[in-house]
Amino acid sequence: MKSKRAPWIASVVLAILVAVLFSGGGQPARVGAAAKESYEGLETFTNILSIIQKNYVDDVQTKALIEGAINGMLASLDPHSAYLTPDLYKELQVDTKGSFGGLGIEITNRNGVLTVVSPIEDTPAYRAGVKSGDQIMKINGEFSKDMTLVDAVKKMRGPKDTKVTLTLKRESAPDIFDVTMTREIIKIQSVKWKKLEPGYGYVRVTQFQERTDDDLERALKSLDKETGGLQGLVLDLRNDPGGLLTQAVRVADLFLESGLIVYTDGRLENQKQKYFAHKPGTWSDFPMVVLVNGGTASASEIVAGALQDHKRSLILGTQTFGKGSVQTILPLDDNSALRLTTARYYTPSGRSIQALGIVPDIVMDQTTLLAKTEKPGGALLREANLPRHLQHSKSDRETGPAGKGDDGPGGGPGESAINVKEGELGSDPQLDHSLELLKSWQVFKTFVARRDS
Repeated sequence: MKSKRAPWIASVVLAILVAVLFSGGGQPARVGAAAKESYEGLETFTNILSIIQKNYVDDVQTKALIEGAINGMLASLDPHSAYLTPDLYKELQVDTKGSFGGLGIEITNRNGVLTVVSPIEDTPAYRAGVKSGDQIMKINGEFSKDMTLVDAVKKMRGPKDTKVTLTLKRESAPDIFDVTMTREIIKIQSVKWKKLEPGYGYVRVTQFQERTDDDLERALKSLDKETGGLQGLVLDLRNDPGGLLTQAVRVADLFLESGLIVYTDGRLENQKQKYFAHKPGTWSDFPMVVLVNGGTASASEIVAGALQDHKRSLILGTQTFGKGSVQTILPLDDNSALRLTTARYYTPSGRSIQALGIVPDIVMDQTTLLAKTEKPGGALLREANLPRHLQHSKSDRETGPAGKGDDGPGGGPGESAINVKEGELGSDPQLDHSLELLKSWQVFKTFVARRDS
């Protein structure tokens, strides 16, 4: 009976394919060629499905085989496209609201090895000392080689107060080692802030979630009151893995009075979008420094790129991750979904961030003033290092501020410094230098005003 399933599946898939190919009209020759090529591929697929069902050593479920094929198809596109089962789709919806169960770790797949992009602040992974660039060799004793991101996430998440052991390999460590963590309900505070000195404030955005713009506006109002009127601001986007595109636009809009913030370009017209700043509610009366590093990705790169192009802020730190693609969630009828890369995004000046990242105006890593404690010179984890990463178009403009590229030191994996505590004056060289720059700007501004009076 199993071998009879294949023709039925082929006819259903073919019917769907024909409906999709001919629903839009236009370009009949191209459509016909695509239909023929697709049909031949589907015929091969159903033949292989039938052979597996008939000859494989164990009985296998058709659903499992088709899901495996879907996962393989999406994995062949780029590292960010994926099939989301109903459970994973539900978890994704929870993630954007800033509350979910797990370890608090952002991962990617690099050359078939699960690799940490960044731990999320104030989570079990962050407190356990998991670092950007750590390779996850095992999850609870199970080898992770060629494990999909979807499967890895599923294994690391679970009920609160249960334990997970990750076996990690680190560039600076001679041997692999285990880190055991207890799962928590992760409630991420996307915006944190504090007064640095009278007139100067510090805001850190850890991730772009549904309420990030509201939280940031509340932080700015609070700082303006606490500091006696903001004269300078440090916006910290280091190790911010990104999040919602709409929130990146709204955050940038808080600091820009007008002009383009970001635009997207894809194959379909609805993927060609432009997002503009609006004057009402803009905080533009003070200079800014934005901190970035190799863990700054996606939505946080949009903000940094927009503020840099509009000359609203100095960008300080190290070259960013370089994720310049847009993923669209396409729900399916069975409550599952596709996460599909549908467009590239570009900064206001036309720069593509994809596989390139943002090069800071002032390149400075945390080891400039403090000694390294880890082995330098390891390959930096960035989008361009990922297999099958989406290429930036040849027509993309790659112009930008001069600075170090991938062979320079970065603020991502394999680097740390003695007693560095990010966000703490006196223990964070990048923050210290940012405050010096802001205060120097005020001195310069006062000097110019007196000279012209």
